[in-house]
Amino acid sequence: MKSKRHSKFNLLIILVPWLSLLFIGKRSLKRFSFAGIFIVIFEIINHLYGHKKRWWKFYDKPKSFIKDELPFSVGPYMPLSMWLLKISFGNFKKFVFLNLISDGLFAFVFMDVLKKCKIIRLNRLSRFQFFIYIHYKAYILYGVQYLFEKIKKS
Repeated sequence: MKSKRHSKFNLLIILVPWLSLLFIGKRSLKRFSFAGIFIVIFEIINHLYGHKKRWWKFYDKPKSFIKDELPFSVGPYMPLSMWLLKISFGNFKKFVFLNLISDGLFAFVFMDVLKKCKIIRLNRLSRFQFFIYIHYKAYILYGVQYLFEKIKKS
């Protein structure tokens, strides 16, 4: 049975990041939305694969991709990606550094919090493997935005 804690958590991780986009600016929203949508679709495919391989375990039963993994993809992933692009696009070192910090915090700190709250825990991945799993997508995000900017200019 889906717990109230899990429902509230899902609502929170979807609403808060999306509400933050109210402050990103119309121009930035338009500029970075293509890469953001692309990375969310890519992330959903990755989550489906991780779900199948049982790389993590959600505590609530029954297991469901829609109530478990999807809120992580739809919620923080696109808004955070867009904010990181806005803050650092054009400065690749800064982009990588900011992604290292955000992905490291999620993999090594926030996952502990989620485990203590009995939401999710890693199952077949170490923390470092999970960090690599979430971090490699930053390079794809930057590459997609770079190509989008190049195509847009020509």
